[in-house]
Amino acid sequence: MTRFTRRALLKTAAAVTLPLPAFAQERRFEPAPGPWRRFEVTTTVTVADAKGLCKLWLPAPELDTDYQKTLDHAWSGNASQARLLSDPVQGVRMLYAEFSEGTPAPTLTFTSQVQTRNRVVDWNQRGAFKEDPALLKAALAPTQWIPLDGIVAETAKKATQGRSGEIDKLRAIYDWVVANAYREPKVRGCGSGDVKTLLESGNLGGKCADLNAVFVGLCRASGIPARDIYGLRLAPSAFGYKGAQHCRAEVFLKTHGWVAMDPADVLKVMRQETAEWIKDVKNPVSAPVNASLFGRWEGNWVGWNTGHDVTLPGSAGKAALPFLMYPNGENASGRFDELAPDAFRYTITSKELSA
Repeated sequence: MTRFTRRALLKTAAAVTLPLPAFAQERRFEPAPGPWRRFEVTTTVTVADAKGLCKLWLPAPELDTDYQKTLDHAWSGNASQARLLSDPVQGVRMLYAEFSEGTPAPTLTFTSQVQTRNRVVDWNQRGAFKEDPALLKAALAPTQWIPLDGIVAETAKKATQGRSGEIDKLRAIYDWVVANAYREPKVRGCGSGDVKTLLESGNLGGKCADLNAVFVGLCRASGIPARDIYGLRLAPSAFGYKGAQHCRAEVFLKTHGWVAMDPADVLKVMRQETAEWIKDVKNPVSAPVNASLFGRWEGNWVGWNTGHDVTLPGSAGKAALPFLMYPNGENASGRFDELAPDAFRYTITSKELSA
């Protein structure tokens, strides 16, 4: 069983790693097609500050793809009501629960069973892929935190200068992000995904929700449909790499359909897999990861959703979330800070089941 708490996730993200043993120089990161794996993932939230009516929103896995399937959901606790519902604009699935005023220690446990498997694209096999026009339109649209004009458009043009064709431009954007951005362990949670601010600051340091959002924004500004997928690692990497809550990305290519991408994880390896910060992507530790994550994912991860600018149904707060990757809640004191483990506590456990 893999167990995460918000505090543990924050500590893990900021931890100083030990030097790699000699065999690490020979380590290869090459996720290959394989069988389905089945996991049970459980989120438990307990609210200590029980003031007035309490509401909780927990992200629910919703993807049904060739690399992930949602099998079942169940919940328990002392809520007066709980049900699965969706963000009214984008259909982002979540478990919503209410606790009546006076409920001592509001508690909610949400368990889902999912199947996942490695995701690998064969770049030598080309086809003619089609997708729902509405999905592609959404994957090319600006969001509050990912505008596609101004500095985002300018950066996309610079990154793809001299390149032609979807895959050639995509490769240029991926390489640009890896070369110009970096993982900043001090950023709270997984970052905010505020692409315009990152680019304008000239300081491209962040975490997965920042770094992959930059990648998605540059792709969209270049006419390549792209989206973030917000989720959670369920098990240790088969290749020995570290992980916790994580946002990945994918792009749609006319010749290959939806394709896995994750430049943020390349940057995580470069910053946190060795005692020394790796600055050269050709380093023996980072090079295989850089090559593989352009078109591959390891199937030790579950995706919650692809939503940006998410409205929490029934919330008294008017502000939309940039994304829904963590449990959220509010009561008479206002909306909880989902990244403050002392004020808003939750645990997430995952267990691999027999297939």
